[in-house]
Amino acid sequence: MAIATTIKIDTELKTSLDNLKLFPRETYNDVVARLVDMAYDNEPLSDETLKRIEEALDDLKRGRYYTQEEVEAELGSE
Repeated sequence: MAIATTIKIDTELKTSLDNLKLFPRETYNDVVARLVDMAYDNEPLSDETLKRIEEALDDLKRGRYYTQEEVEAELGSE
């Protein structure tokens, strides 16, 4: 049998938890467990992806980018 505990939360947080229920009788335990699962990334970024992100950030810092307006003008989009 699972051990139960009591925690204090404010009314706004309880309302938020209520709003996150997938169905009315879902337990708070299930809601909190789902939130905890979402907090951890089971598929971390690869080294290659991290490298490409760093390159993109460097491009931004150096001004090597196009604005959406520039791309649309080049493509003839409105």
